[in-house]
Amino acid sequence: MPEPLATEPPHTARDGRLSYAVFQLARAHRGHAAAMLRALNLHPGQELLLMQLFDRDGQTQAELLERVGLDHSTVSKSLRRMQEAGLLTREPAPHDRRAMVVHLTDAGRALREPIAGMWRALEEISVRDLTPAQIEVFTTCAQIVEKSVREHGRSAPDG
Repeated sequence: MPEPLATEPPHTARDGRLSYAVFQLARAHRGHAAAMLRALNLHPGQELLLMQLFDRDGQTQAELLERVGLDHSTVSKSLRRMQEAGLLTREPAPHDRRAMVVHLTDAGRALREPIAGMWRALEEISVRDLTPAQIEVFTTCAQIVEKSVREHGRSAPDG
């Protein structure tokens, strides 16, 4: 049974209504995407790595790490699981034996269309009650908020 939609955030979040709405949206969206990924025998985040490799096979782990914006341990664990599942191979780079180059296998390449289909279906579900103009405004606003949060994270002191 779907979680009931809260019309008002908790009292303690009243001064952060947008942030609370983003949190609720991200949680619902990620949960639905995770269920769709399970149907493809993938864990969340693995599709992001595969999509990067669909665009350019043969990247180093460091390049993939930078492109997907996940932490090192998450990427390493995901790549290990995906290698064990037969979706990719990892081998030392000829130019630097410490760097690992990641290549798709035939099984990994075969997921291109199912993953593209999953993203299309998720998009259709997500925007079904929005007009094209609302989609454009929402996307622009989401990108602005993301940029602001990322820039603040880079400039904020650690701790």
